[in-house]
Amino acid sequence: MTPSHIAFIMDGNGRWAERRHMPRNYGHKMGTKALERVVDLAIKYEIKTVTFYAFSTENWSRPQKEIDTLFDIFRNFLSEIDKYKSKNVKLHFIGNLGRFPQDIADSCAEMTAQTCGNTGLNVVVAMNYGSWEEITSAVNRIVAAGKQTVAEEDVKNALYTAGLSYPDVVVRTGGEVRLSNFLLLQSAYAELIFINTLWPDFDEKEFVGVLNEYASRVRKYGGLKKADAKA
Repeated sequence: MTPSHIAFIMDGNGRWAERRHMPRNYGHKMGTKALERVVDLAIKYEIKTVTFYAFSTENWSRPQKEIDTLFDIFRNFLSEIDKYKSKNVKLHFIGNLGRFPQDIADSCAEMTAQTCGNTGLNVVVAMNYGSWEEITSAVNRIVAAGKQTVAEEDVKNALYTAGLSYPDVVVRTGGEVRLSNFLLLQSAYAELIFINTLWPDFDEKEFVGVLNEYASRVRKYGGLKKADAKA
């Protein structure tokens, strides 16, 4: 059993750099290399969608110098549209992009438009994303639409992830064991895998390990396994 959608909480960039006596910003740059590596691995192993938690709504509390470096990393990533077009990747960006500098928001829209016709891997990048902000925004949109009663589908269609599949598995690197306000509704029945490897070191061995761990899980969605149901 292979997951269709893997979501990654890319944790450990700063610690990776500090252990090498390098600035935290160097860790973020190397983390981008890991993201590119995982995109290639997802294509190789025929995964349909990968989502990356790139910048949370809580990350604004970090030092401005680190935030500015992340902005530069985003700009570099967003300038490489030809690389992703050549891989037949379809890019999506979720989150409240309006708080970013205008050039970053515009580049996200441009990359989305230029790859929308691609038919390969869906790459979803969560930027200024937080589940509570997403849910609040969705509720406000539903209210603004004049809904008197709200159905589950109304909520799904008002989320940033409308039209996208939900993750089968959420992987967090770096040894921490929490979801950190990431895809809380969408991950309701996702398998959770927490690994100690810091994100810049995440390689094919780790990726295959995630696939093998997922294949060993039994997904029941609140029901019973067939053998249990017969008992």
